[in-house]
Amino acid sequence: MIVIALYNLKGGVGKTASCVNLAHLSSADGYRTLLWDLDPQGAAGYYYQTQPPTKGGVRKLLEKELSLDELVQYSRYDGLDVIPADKSARKLDILLDEQKGSKKQMRQLLKQAEHSYDFVFIDCPPGFSVLADNVFEAADIVLMPAIPTTLSVRTYDIVKEYFEDKHLDLGKLMCFFTMVDARKSLHTEVMHTLSADRRFFEHYIPYLSEVEKMGLHQAPVTAFAPSGRAATCYRDLWTEIKEGIL
Repeated sequence: MIVIALYNLKGGVGKTASCVNLAHLSSADGYRTLLWDLDPQGAAGYYYQTQPPTKGGVRKLLEKELSLDELVQYSRYDGLDVIPADKSARKLDILLDEQKGSKKQMRQLLKQAEHSYDFVFIDCPPGFSVLADNVFEAADIVLMPAIPTTLSVRTYDIVKEYFEDKHLDLGKLMCFFTMVDARKSLHTEVMHTLSADRRFFEHYIPYLSEVEKMGLHQAPVTAFAPSGRAATCYRDLWTEIKEGIL
C-alpha cells in the first residue's frame, strides 16, 4: 500500500482537485484506491457525492470507538472508496495532540487499510500542524502542487526547511505545477527556475475551466470529460508519478 498525501502550506493551489482526479485515475488503472478527506471543507468527499456515515467519525476513530473501515464509503467508481470529512476534522489537531506519540497516530490508523488498498490518497488541509506532522510521518509521498509564482517559490522553500528542521525524510517531498498559464512570463520563469530542483515532475496542470466545472458535475474531470485537455494533463501527470514511485 502506497500512501500519497496531497499537501501545501497554503490553500487555493488546486490541491483537492488534483487529489480527486489522481485517485480516480488510480482506480481506473485497476488499483484498489482509498481517498481520505482530512480537509474540514470536505470538498473531496463532495466531489465524490459521499457523506460521513456517522457524526464525529474521526474523533471516534482516534478514541478507538470505530475502526477505519466503518468510515469508508463506496463511490460511484469501481475500486474507489472514500472517507469523507466530518465536522470533527476541524478539531483533529487538538485530538491528535491529546494522544501519546501523536506523530505516529495516522500511521497506526492507516495500518488497518494496508491489506485492502494499493493506494491511499490523503487530501490535507493547508498549514503546519500536529495533523501535518502525522501525515508527513505516515505518507510514502508528500505530493505538493504549486502555482508557478514568486510566492510559491517562497512556500516551497519554507516546506523544505520545515522537513529539514523536523528531521523528516526530504525524499518524500515531490512537487508538480498546477493552475499554469503558459502565456504569463512569470509562470514560465518560475517553472524554469524550480524545475532545476529535481523534486518537480515534468508534467503540469494548466489553468482550465474544465477543472472548475468539477463542482457542477460533482465528479472528477477525468470522469465527466475524459477526452478533454485537463483529463489528458492529469493522466500524463499520473503516469509520470507512477513511474517515479513504483
